[in-house]
Amino acid sequence: MVETPRPGSVVEQEELEERNVHALDETFRYRAGVLSGQYGADNDTDWLKVRGFDQSTYQDGLRIYREGFYQWLPEPFGLERVELLKGPASILYGEAPPGGVINAISKRPTDTAQGQVNLQVGTDEHRQLGVDTSGPVAGRNDVRYRLVGLGRYSEGDQDFTENERYYFAPSLTWDVSDNTELTILASVQKDDAFPYNGFKLAYGTVEDTPFGRVDPSVDYGEPSYDTNERTQSSIGYSLSHRLNETWRFEQDFRYSHVDLLLRSTYMSFQTGPREGQRQIIYRDGDISSWTVDNRVVGNWFIERTEHTFLAGLDYQDLNNRGKQNGAFGFSNFGDPVDLFDPQYGNFTPITPADLIVLENDKQQIGAYLQHQVRLDNRWVFLAGARFDHADVDSINRTSGTRQEADAEELSLSGGVMYLAENGFSPYLSYSESFQPIAGTDGTGDLYDPRKGKQLEAGVKIAPDNLDGYVTAAVFRIEEENSLGTSQSGFQIQDRERTTAGFELESVSYLTDQLELTAAYTYSDATIKETETDNSERAAPLIPRHMASAWLDYSFVDHVPGLKIGGGARYVGSTRDGETDVPSYTVLDLMAQYEVTRNWQAQVNVTNVADREYVASCDYWCYYGEARSVVASVRYRW
Repeated sequence: MVETPRPGSVVEQEELEERNVHALDETFRYRAGVLSGQYGADNDTDWLKVRGFDQSTYQDGLRIYREGFYQWLPEPFGLERVELLKGPASILYGEAPPGGVINAISKRPTDTAQGQVNLQVGTDEHRQLGVDTSGPVAGRNDVRYRLVGLGRYSEGDQDFTENERYYFAPSLTWDVSDNTELTILASVQKDDAFPYNGFKLAYGTVEDTPFGRVDPSVDYGEPSYDTNERTQSSIGYSLSHRLNETWRFEQDFRYSHVDLLLRSTYMSFQTGPREGQRQIIYRDGDISSWTVDNRVVGNWFIERTEHTFLAGLDYQDLNNRGKQNGAFGFSNFGDPVDLFDPQYGNFTPITPADLIVLENDKQQIGAYLQHQVRLDNRWVFLAGARFDHADVDSINRTSGTRQEADAEELSLSGGVMYLAENGFSPYLSYSESFQPIAGTDGTGDLYDPRKGKQLEAGVKIAPDNLDGYVTAAVFRIEEENSLGTSQSGFQIQDRERTTAGFELESVSYLTDQLELTAAYTYSDATIKETETDNSERAAPLIPRHMASAWLDYSFVDHVPGLKIGGGARYVGSTRDGETDVPSYTVLDLMAQYEVTRNWQAQVNVTNVADREYVASCDYWCYYGEARSVVASVRYRW
């Protein structure tokens, strides 16, 4: 990464286990440019902002489709690492928001027999059993397997919220020949949850009232009615074939399916001194997708230069069909309730007459080229281009109406880096993004494609006397046709977003026993209202300042096997219109002890002081995650 003129971060399996990551959006808490936890302890969505923008999530190099409430959630126990490419990245990954691309890499078969059993208990009735075993099949060295399984139950910070998950992911690798390798990857995951609804009004959270504050545990859902039942499954493969000493061919394919039943009641607006009107989101449907990516990669030397050439063609197909309550997908639900002490049961269930059937279809084909030249082992030049064609259909099966849109876009990317002998490598890069959006706005019109571009200058530092790296960068990202939440609660497309910022990140060993992970982010994120008066305002949710630091110390000399870690996360103040959200700092701790070569015990505590804080506001306001304590026992072989 330190020799690539692009900004990125990687979190390996060891760090995922050490931080006890249970959701993808917890992965980059200690990395620069990433905001997570802004909506609290959500149990049904991964919420991340990268450099002030949304990001796109991939698994094993192929896009995960997340349309509206139809969310695919990667299980961290099934991952061996998570990669982050910051900023527009359409050149390699096709459609994507300007924030960047997160690529979750699944655990794969290993050459040697190995495994682990992981048992956890903790606060909020947390219980988890995970099993991971891998190795050669029947003593053969050309076929390897891996089986990963997990069962977990936990309650949430809000009353009644809970989630039960079962996950199973088998994989098989076959060395077809000396030049060809095929890995088959499959997974099935079932979640049965009472949905988390962190939506609270500014009144009673960041604003004082004659009745005090709304307790973070207050839930405006309907315990006897709300549900979030999701089953996601996939099967695919990764094929690599070496054609000769210069060229190799690679192909990735995956088919995935998400089945969802969601009934989620939330607070919409205030109706009296201490009353508010609730609304409900109802979704009953599925999303099916398949995607294939074909590429050839060449690597050769000519005199003073090393060349790496990439050419590819990928295709994506998505179908989302489901029932929802009304054209806008939400409706009033029951009589107003007490904001501070809601009473439940006064509602009328959604009936079939309240539902309409909608279908969204999207097909996209993209062709891309990228060429990297390394000159005299000192200069790196990178240039690429990608052309995408996308067709989007939105069909109302109930009314028999149909809207169609197609888009074509050329995305460019380039960079230059100097690899200095002392390990200081300055670089300059430019990249673009393109994202057709399946769905319609509040008036029923199809969204226009998002377009983003980024210019960045930075330096990556990895001298010989440092076991680790330091990166620093200044950047500017601009996005056209940006989406935002209207005061009515649905997504509108009437603005431009810009983020100008600075990032500093380091992961390095200060001594053989002491490791430091540190990050600082400055973001000036603004929104321009293009359909009204071209006025600019600060983007909600995005703080100007974020900082974090985590220290690990291994007591190798005094208490062999003991490691203690601790970190602090600071998120600066934010502003949503006239609503100010104060800054906050939370502390995390970890203690790990290797009892024997095979047995390991660990304790993780997040938000050690159990600080009560509002994480963000964007019309609604959201309390941050409460304290969590989890004890783990792991047996490895």
